[in-house]
Amino acid sequence: MINRQTFYDSVRDSLFRGVIKQNQFEGMETILNEWDKREFPDIRWLAYMLATTLHETAYTMQPVKEYGSDQYFIKLYWQNEKIAKQLGNICAQDAIDFCGKGYVQITGRNNYKRMGKILNTPLMTNPNLAMDKTIATKILFEGMTTSKSLAGDFTGKHLGMYFNKTTEDWVKARRIINGNDKAQLIAMYALKFFEALK
Repeated sequence: MINRQTFYDSVRDSLFRGVIKQNQFEGMETILNEWDKREFPDIRWLAYMLATTLHETAYTMQPVKEYGSDQYFIKLYWQNEKIAKQLGNICAQDAIDFCGKGYVQITGRNNYKRMGKILNTPLMTNPNLAMDKTIATKILFEGMTTSKSLAGDFTGKHLGMYFNKTTEDWVKARRIINGNDKAQLIAMYALKFFEALK
């Protein structure tokens, strides 16, 4: 079990400029509570999930909806035929309903359908469930680890590939989510979370 007081004392200064807001605290608590339920072997995984959440939610530690208007989503996820096909969108409304939502924002009909099936959650009929902290946390864990589906469900890559008995790669772990985008920055966050969790 994680010493929560020590953890929060550490990240308050190293990552939150001396003040952890209530919504930030609640978001981290949801993730820590989910971690405590599982038997994952490596605390570095948790550190990297927290760092990813910090970055993807712009420090709020709350599930977020991708920024943009309905027309923006239609242009991006429907009128772009290649992207629409990749995401499995079959109409313009899909581009709106299945825009990015969550701690790590799942996007597109295919991703909502797959994650809903894995988690036995009606994401297809109620995609806004991805904004619920508890469900967003389960999506985060499922997408970044070899959990129920035995695969990293965001990109096919998972934390066990980058943190194990012989490997520790805080930078390349970003490939689990988004290639090399902001990889160095998120690695820095992750190392600070790791120090707080040890």
